[in-house]
Amino acid sequence: MSYSKDFRKKVFEIKKKENLSTKEVARRFGISSRSIFRWRHKPDPCKKRGKPATKIDMEALKEDINLNPDAYLEERASRLSVSSSCVFYALKRLKVTYKKNAYSSKERRRITRCIQS
Repeated sequence: MSYSKDFRKKVFEIKKKENLSTKEVARRFGISSRSIFRWRHKPDPCKKRGKPATKIDMEALKEDINLNPDAYLEERASRLSVSSSCVFYALKRLKVTYKKNAYSSKERRRITRCIQS
């Protein structure tokens, strides 16, 4: 979570008013000095990542979900040549969830909500 624009302004006002160094201000507010240097050039906090996912082909993932609805993350990752965390976050972006039913057999425990094309 990023610091608000008001807090950032307050940090610079106190730094200027009390003639403190960047290291002293960082220690006083409990933030890193690197953050203060970054804020000097870009005072507005970032709202979003601003960069699309590039490692995984989302269409290939959708197709893999429809062909193999019960596959584990590691299996999908090896088929798509990416890491399992990459698959996890891509599934999260697609809003695909796994629901486990404790009362069914082991083979039928993992049910996937498939993507409608």
